[in-house]
Amino acid sequence: MRKIAIAFVRFYQKFISPITVGSCRYYPSCSEYAIWQFETNGFLRALFASLLRILRCNKLFPGGIEYPKIAFQKPKITPKAPIRYNEFKYFIAPEKNHFVVIKVLKK
Repeated sequence: MRKIAIAFVRFYQKFISPITVGSCRYYPSCSEYAIWQFETNGFLRALFASLLRILRCNKLFPGGIEYPKIAFQKPKITPKAPIRYNEFKYFIAPEKNHFVVIKVLKK
């Protein structure tokens, strides 16, 4: 289900979004936010968060920067498994009682 949802959002980004007026009031855009949600959270939680974000993306809300909130589980790192920092896709930052996801930009 997760891969289907991400494929649908990618289809929207590639074919539907270019012919519409760019009017997303948030950073990252609602479609990119949905992809991040589906990659880092369970399907139902990601779907619910993405739908809420789309409903908030109008002139009644101020917009701004809003990164996805995720359920974080600390990874098990063993001495035999080296950490490869160049393979990170997201940076996870703490915020009050949850974590937010920030995408790592590759050079």
